[in-house]
Amino acid sequence: MTGRYYEEFAVGETISHERRRTISESDNQRFCDLTMNQQPLHLDAEFAADTQFGERVVNGLYTLSLAVGISIPETTDGTIVANLSYDDVEHPEPVCHGDTIRAQSTVTDKRETSDGERGVVTMTVEAFNQDDDLVCSFDRTVLSLKRDHAEGGADNGN
Repeated sequence: MTGRYYEEFAVGETISHERRRTISESDNQRFCDLTMNQQPLHLDAEFAADTQFGERVVNGLYTLSLAVGISIPETTDGTIVANLSYDDVEHPEPVCHGDTIRAQSTVTDKRETSDGERGVVTMTVEAFNQDDDLVCSFDRTVLSLKRDHAEGGADNGN
């Protein structure tokens, strides 16, 4: 387990995630298939060529999901009780096949639950491409275990 307990998060701290992933055409195709999203901008090269992007763009929900996945080892791996919300999602730049994505998380808020046994942590997660362009940002709020209440608590529901 590499995730952090509630006490280990500090408001204002930025956590750089070392993992990266290059998105393939196959990744985008499979995600669209699994989620039944048949938007031609993601799948049809001829259609996409006539758009402002000039090529197919990666499904934005895949980009968001990838950023969450990249962030889990250093934030919530084995220490999460639940994801509570994803808010203020933005996609300022498109992601294309072949782009390599990295992420960072900045802790923006934390508070104990009323019973004092867990904590709520909010992080702004930002995803960047290989050119350091911001391609996705969102706030992720999680219910986190406290170290002294960790026995048998985490459901690993990342």
